[in-house]
Amino acid sequence: MRLGVLDVGSNTVHLLVVDAHRGAAPLPAYSHKTELRLAEHLEKDGSIDHAGAENLVSFVKEAAELAEDKGCESVLAFATSALREAPNGMSVLDRVRTESDVDLQVLSGQDEARLTFLAVRRWFGWSSGRLAVFDIGGGSLEIAAGSDEEPTIAVSVPLGAGRLTREGLHSDPPDKDEVRALRKRIRVEMAAVAGDVLRAGKPQRAVATSKTFRSLARICGAAPSDDGPYVARSLHRDDLTEWVPKLIAMTAAERADLPGVSAGRSTQLVAGALVADAVMDLFDVNSLEVCPWALREGVILNRLDQLQPR
Repeated sequence: MRLGVLDVGSNTVHLLVVDAHRGAAPLPAYSHKTELRLAEHLEKDGSIDHAGAENLVSFVKEAAELAEDKGCESVLAFATSALREAPNGMSVLDRVRTESDVDLQVLSGQDEARLTFLAVRRWFGWSSGRLAVFDIGGGSLEIAAGSDEEPTIAVSVPLGAGRLTREGLHSDPPDKDEVRALRKRIRVEMAAVAGDVLRAGKPQRAVATSKTFRSLARICGAAPSDDGPYVARSLHRDDLTEWVPKLIAMTAAERADLPGVSAGRSTQLVAGALVADAVMDLFDVNSLEVCPWALREGVILNRLDQLQPR
């Protein structure tokens, strides 16, 4: 069957069309995305502003038409922290449904972590043993761990790269006092959940997903995306430790010239690197394997699991 998956994140809105059936890996057939940056279209109270809502409705309508053109049987549409936390999130969702006929569902942070974990488990398989999975989004950091397909713990922490940049880094390059304060905030908030994750035991495999981790891995020497998803990629702690002060010293424009870093993401890379550094330190991880599957694939796999076998 052909499915469309519409992912409304804090940074990017992405339509992915896949050919999929139970027992097989979803095969990408078409992709269309834009950096809508909903997290930057916020009023002082956190509400999504008029321009942000207009842009979202416009893209969802376009995505629905594209999915129909590509022959999708259905579209699985979901949104994450930007809409989840906005005071006017429900009214924006109602408008999307009315004007595009797309039922955009808001995932909880726990569900984000759980579904991302499912995707990683399916990618690496049972031989991985106990998994720990980390995903840095625009608005939040998702952490999940466990030995089964359902994690024993799945949490979401408000440590997304876009949020932290917007709230804590106002200079370019970042001011050293801003960086110090942000680093402290990240580590305090992460430490509050680290104990619960580690209590069940150290993971046998630690895995990272998300554009932020992929960019950091590429900067630190991992293979480029053009080499395909089946090439093993990792982010090593020693390499990241060496690169963090370099990234802090650069302007956003200079970071955009680094391999694997887009101009749109370069402003958030310092915050993302500080989060990644804290993950590897507080969870005592020397290397993170980068998984090409993440939340979108988890949503697809979860949907396929619910289908009755033919």
